[in-house]
Parts: sequence; structure tokens; C-alpha cells
Amino acid sequence: MEACIIANETHFYSDVCVKAFDADTNFKIEIRKNENNFSCDVCGKEYSSKSKFDHHYRNHTNEKPHSCDVCRKEFSWKCDLNKHYRSHTHEKPYTCRLCKKGFSETNTLKRHYRSHTNEKPYSCEICSKGFSQKHNLYRHFLIHSKEKPYSCDVCSKNFSDRSHLNEHYRTHTNEKPHSCEICNKKFSQKTTLNRHFRTHTKPFVCGICGKAFSVSYRLNRHYRIHENP
Repeated sequence: MEACIIANETHFYSDVCVKAFDADTNFKIEIRKNENNFSCDVCGKEYSSKSKFDHHYRNHTNEKPHSCDVCRKEFSWKCDLNKHYRSHTHEKPYTCRLCKKGFSETNTLKRHYRSHTNEKPYSCEICSKGFSQKHNLYRHFLIHSKEKPYSCDVCSKNFSDRSHLNEHYRTHTNEKPHSCEICNKKFSQKTTLNRHFRTHTKPFVCGICGKAFSVSYRLNRHYRIHENP
């Protein structure tokens, strides 16, 4: 789409949207909006809105105009700063409606919620095994490729995933970085902490009598009491 530019001293007019502008730059931006064509002059990628274009363009400029007033860490976007800031305030505004556990981010809450629903939206294209989280699918995929690129520098044991290597390494150091926020018991692995945490929250609840359990198989076993009184 082409626009007719009418100049009048310091103003520009567009016959596309009938708007006036004080600078040539602003005029060009408005024309591009009407054309639905915000084009990156670095990589040529196009966007339909200026906000999406700005979001993309900071990948090239590495501009980080938002800084944390506690630790001075810098961020490209205000939303990322807000998420980071909760690591200082320990604010957890998002709560699971089933077990009442709090989270600092909505994405973390969504991933947690799948532990209740057993939803597994990510499936392996080779064996069709389902996973609740995308990174678990990627980690599983390395089983098929038999690739083990991560090696322990103490015992030389190889692992397909860096997190597995880190967990293994703690068997040498006896490090326990994961602590329960309720009783402060410490664990070397996050999965072990998660299992322990359910002994406090007991998220698996009988829909008939309300009795709660920390693991799903105990709830399933309990249901037989109601089926065969």
C-alpha cells in the first residue's frame, strides 16, 4: 500500500489514515502500521504490530532498560523484571486451587497443576510416551539417541542430561540445595523434595470421604474400601 505524503512546513499528512505528524520518522511508523508490515532491518523478519517488532528488535540490540533496585540485574522487559523481583520478595501470588501451594509465576503453576491432573501434552514421536513438561520430553529423547554428552569429572560417569549429572555430582559432595519450606528438611534432588513435600500437602483427596494422601496409589487403594465395604 502506498500513501500520498502532503508536506506543510513541519507537518506531514497521510491519506491512508488522515493523521498529522511532527516528524518524518513518526510518519514512516504510521504508514508501516497501516501496511501491517514492521520489518527488522537486521534480519528482515516482519511483524504485524510495533510491540512485537520492539520485542524482537531487542534480541539484536541487547538493550536492557529495566534494572532491579535490589541487585541491579538488568532486563529487556518489565515483565521479566517483575518476575525476577519476586525472588527477592518471595511473593507467590499464584495459588494451586487443589493443594493451595503458591507460585511466583503462572507457567510454574501450570506445570505444577499437571501433577494433579496427570495431563501429559508432550509426547515422544518415536515411542509415543507422554510427558507433562517439555524439558522432560527432550531428556527422554536422548534415551533413543543414546547420546550422553555430560561427564562427571570425579568418576567419569556419563549422562544424557545436565540435571542428571548435577544430581549425581552431589553424591560426591553431599550437597543438599533443596530445602522444604515447611519443615526445612534438606534434599540433594528436587524430585525427592517434591515427594517429601506431598507428605505435608497431601494433594490426593478421596472424593467420597475427604481423606487425603501424599501419593496417588494410596488414594486408589483407599477407594477399594468404598467399593467393597
